[in-house]
Amino acid sequence: MDRTVAVGFENVTKTFGPVVANDRVTMEIYKGEILSLLGENGSGKTTLMNMLSGIYYPDAGHIKVDGKEVKIRSPKEAYALGIGMVHQHFKLVEVFSATENIVLGLEDKGKYKLKDVANKVREICERYGFDVDPGKKVYDMSVSERQTLEIVKLLYRGLDILILDEPTAVLTPQETEKLFAVMRNMKKHAKTVIIITHKLNEVMEVSDRVAVLRHGQFIGDVMTSETTPQKLTEMMVGHSISLNIERPEPNNPQPRIIVDGLTVVNEYGVKMLDNVSFTANSGEILGIAGISGCGQKELLEAIAGLQHIESGRITYNAPDGNVHNLVGKDVLQIRKLGISLSFVPEDRLGMGLVGNMDLIDNVMLKSYRDGKHFFTDRKSPKKLAEEIVKELDVSTPSVSTEIRKLSGGNVQKILVGREIAEHPSVLMTAYAVRGLDINTSYTIYKLLNEQKKAGVSVIYVGEDLDVLLELCDRILVLCGGKVNGILDGRTAAKEDVGLRMTSIQEGGQDIDR
Repeated sequence: MDRTVAVGFENVTKTFGPVVANDRVTMEIYKGEILSLLGENGSGKTTLMNMLSGIYYPDAGHIKVDGKEVKIRSPKEAYALGIGMVHQHFKLVEVFSATENIVLGLEDKGKYKLKDVANKVREICERYGFDVDPGKKVYDMSVSERQTLEIVKLLYRGLDILILDEPTAVLTPQETEKLFAVMRNMKKHAKTVIIITHKLNEVMEVSDRVAVLRHGQFIGDVMTSETTPQKLTEMMVGHSISLNIERPEPNNPQPRIIVDGLTVVNEYGVKMLDNVSFTANSGEILGIAGISGCGQKELLEAIAGLQHIESGRITYNAPDGNVHNLVGKDVLQIRKLGISLSFVPEDRLGMGLVGNMDLIDNVMLKSYRDGKHFFTDRKSPKKLAEEIVKELDVSTPSVSTEIRKLSGGNVQKILVGREIAEHPSVLMTAYAVRGLDINTSYTIYKLLNEQKKAGVSVIYVGEDLDVLLELCDRILVLCGGKVNGILDGRTAAKEDVGLRMTSIQEGGQDIDR
């Protein structure tokens, strides 16, 4: 591997009020390498890369590109230095085609000929192994296609240093392998690729070198071929932790939620769920697998009383033996029935939490309707907020800090902790560990298993198939809003689950115990 330095950080520091995001970081990134940047939530990974890509500006220290000190005050200046970043939330115009999105924002005295741009896009795709239709509208693209388009945008601009933030978060195993092949091709063409990720198995598979941050400081780097997931975890957290997910056998599982023929149509007339049927049992973890947009969100929201149901039935068998039909009932009506449904939604701030409220007030959101005046009892919510901060190691100045000031991972910790504290009989989580570091993720898995042991019916929507296969008792696969098999988590093959996520297969029907 070429040891020519592409980027050098020298004592780079960045603070946000009292929070030190990066603390005198000194490290190097080499030309033509695939570097994995690892660290716990709040360790400063994304902040450091945001400074390299021009979104933030360092408070102190120096950044060098090709040996020369540079001032990067905007993404435009980063582009001029050959640096670009693909964020978790894509920056694309839905109604534009791939070609139109690629030229958007480019400066040129004349008008672009979209045909010429499309031809150049095809050349880039052929060189690196991409699959992009230049004329396809973004709203017709899958998540994988949109991510590919974001990368092609950077390559079209002639950039040599590409930063990918959680690039495999919503990809199937097959799509992930395709992305890795593209990354290796970019490396062959002397491109430098930096990936921010929490998935250690992917780090081991695709990267050349790993750099680790902890509490904003650079801990060290290691060649991937000379390390193990266990050693990397110890570097990240500072001590040894177990990377084994417990999966106890379900104890006397009983049907808790029965979904029969559920069909949901969104406001645009698109059928998001099509005749979905399954049973979620008490004392088990039912995993939901599927590519983004295949109905996972609508399924959980329908059960929680947040979606209009076109047809079908949802039955709740209460622990006391009473049976309730949930169709047609909203969230408050479900709560008045004494049904405890906790819901960790995919949209943390849009639906789960209020960004301008502090931790205490966000905890109070779940309890203020229980007969206590909203403004009088802050002691119990404060105590719970402090317990969540301690148990899940939330990085926050205090429980009085506004949620919007926390990192995405710490926001997720607060949300998951609050929902579990409700002591539900059914716990539904959508991407509960998205954006969380290894240590916190395994804490969440442990908490979910504790709920399972207590007889709770846990429905877990996840994007990491390795975790689904290790954590869940059964896995329901959704493909295009339809059930494409319900598999035994102990015997299912990762490749089979990935294939079912993208194409309808025969077999793999419910294996109710």
